[in-house]
Amino acid sequence: MPSSPPLCDSLDAVASNYDSFILDLWGVLHDGERVYPHAVAALRALKAADKQLLILSNAPRRASEIAERMVELGLTPDLYDDLMSSGEDTWVHLHDRPSPWYRALGRRVVHIGPERDFGMRSGLGLTLADGAADAEFILNTGPAEADQEDISGLEPLLHEGAERGLAMICANPDLIVMRGGEKELCAGSVAARYEALGGEVRYHGKPYRPIYDTCFKRLGDPDPARVCAVGDTLRTDIAGANAVGIDSILITGGIHAEELGVRMGEPADPEDLAALYARENERPTAVLPEFRW
Repeated sequence: MPSSPPLCDSLDAVASNYDSFILDLWGVLHDGERVYPHAVAALRALKAADKQLLILSNAPRRASEIAERMVELGLTPDLYDDLMSSGEDTWVHLHDRPSPWYRALGRRVVHIGPERDFGMRSGLGLTLADGAADAEFILNTGPAEADQEDISGLEPLLHEGAERGLAMICANPDLIVMRGGEKELCAGSVAARYEALGGEVRYHGKPYRPIYDTCFKRLGDPDPARVCAVGDTLRTDIAGANAVGIDSILITGGIHAEELGVRMGEPADPEDLAALYARENERPTAVLPEFRW
């Protein structure tokens, strides 16, 4: 049996092992409504230690929109070096059409998503279809507000799309996210249902390799042994880091807090953590109760 990942009290205990950090946003720096108490000070401490900080979010929006929202929350550009999102990765692929698969998608799209994500279609030369019957592909940025409690209202669209063989572009692989302490369904939940119906899904974001390759390029192709990912979700943040061969830190006060029986900042029980690792078949390099220095 491998040894259990160490439970650390602060980033100070491990920061010297790394030159670059790939940081999750929701569940690490903020909860969708407010910045966590120690996040800004921790970012400043890492910058003072001359660490490269790239924020990688599975938010289905353009990086510029995310940066604006971060400023509103108090996370200003001087606190990090770069920002990448699953939405940005999606937009770039739909704009550049870098492979035959993307070039074959067509331009008529049915968009599953809330109004706040409509900017994802801007500048792509797409025509909005009325439904799956006249669409060439599906863009999925997550359930609209009306479908947050139950995505069964999307069933007719998903069934028709799968029957017609429409490809779905999923701009956020997350199943859920915590917004102000409440669970909110994400695009990954819709995509999982579409796959269960036999539909084809192309994912953008964590834990998939391409977005990490983009991050490594933006970081100047660092030594992977000197890069650490920080996130609150084993399924995406930790699994993605493990898949590309970099270390990772799990923040236990995020998405897994309820099942671990903790609040942000409270240490988790080692036995509960072991059960979580076994269930998800993923393990971080180290564990922190919150993102703090």
